[in-house]
Amino acid sequence: MLHVGITMENKRTPYPTRTILITGPKSLETVAQILRYLPIDDKKPIEIVVREHVKKRKNDQNSLYWAGPLKDIAEQAYIDGRQYSAEIWHYFFKAEYLPEDNYIDNYKDLVKNEETYEKWGGTPRGDRILTGSTTDLSVKGFAQFLEQVYAYGANLGVQFRASPSEVLRYG
Repeated sequence: MLHVGITMENKRTPYPTRTILITGPKSLETVAQILRYLPIDDKKPIEIVVREHVKKRKNDQNSLYWAGPLKDIAEQAYIDGRQYSAEIWHYFFKAEYLPEDNYIDNYKDLVKNEETYEKWGGTPRGDRILTGSTTDLSVKGFAQFLEQVYAYGANLGVQFRASPSEVLRYG
C-alpha cells in the first residue's frame, strides 16, 4: 500500500501547506485525519509546527495610520522649527516603538512570529540598521504602536482629525 502522495516511481509530489485553527472538536478531528495519511518520506520529511495563532494586522489599520496620525503629525509638528515628512516620522516611530527583539518573550503577542522577528540588523561592515517593520506586528501590537504614535503627536500639540479610538477599533 502506498502512502498518499507517493507515486509508483517512489517519488512524492510536493505536499501542500495546510493551516488549521483548532477551535473545537471538529478541527481536531480534521488534524487527526490529516496526520493519519501524511506521507512518510525520510528524504523529504513533513514538518509539523504547533503554536498559538496570532491575528495578523488588518490593512485598514495601516491605511488609517498613514492617512491619520502620520499625516497629521507631518503637517502640524515642528521640532526646532523644522517639519518632517510622513516617511521620516514613520522611520522614527519604528525605531522608537517597535518591540525590541531581545525582550520578545515579554511581547510575544505583539508580533506575528517571534521566531523570525528582528528589529535591528547589521550590515557587512557591522553597522546597526533598523530592519523591523510594522508589518511584523500583530493586530494587538499595531494597536499598541498606534497608541504610542498618538501620544507622541499629542505631546507636540498635534490635533488629530481621526480619533485614536476610531483607528484602534480596527485592532
